[in-house]
Amino acid sequence: MKQEIRVTNSEWYVMNCLWEESPRTLMQLVPILNERVGWSKSTSATMVRRMSEKNLIGYEERGKTKYFFPKVHKEDVVVQETRDFLQRIYDGSVGMMMSALVRQNDLSKEDIHELQEILKMAEQESDKKKSRKR
Repeated sequence: MKQEIRVTNSEWYVMNCLWEESPRTLMQLVPILNERVGWSKSTSATMVRRMSEKNLIGYEERGKTKYFFPKVHKEDVVVQETRDFLQRIYDGSVGMMMSALVRQNDLSKEDIHELQEILKMAEQESDKKKSRKR
């Protein structure tokens, strides 16, 4: 099983910058983070250092400059965060979450069709797994 990846709300900002494009230097990250969340250079530097210590991001040194890159895949983080959210808010029940969205009329016709397609694919994958086990 994969190691659980924990990314704080603040860390998401840095991760998104690096998932969008990497490697990036601190001096490339500073203006982006300043524009998006109002961080100063020192706040950005502190976040990058902490995230490097947490092994969320790595760097390659070229001369005196560090080029930062993500060490975790966005998909892995999203899956973990989604599981945590479902567990925390809906006791792990996808059905309860969908029911809440439907009751609030938050689903467009496009959302409903997209969900139907996702469920069809999930059902097909489940059927494939069952037939392999036989």
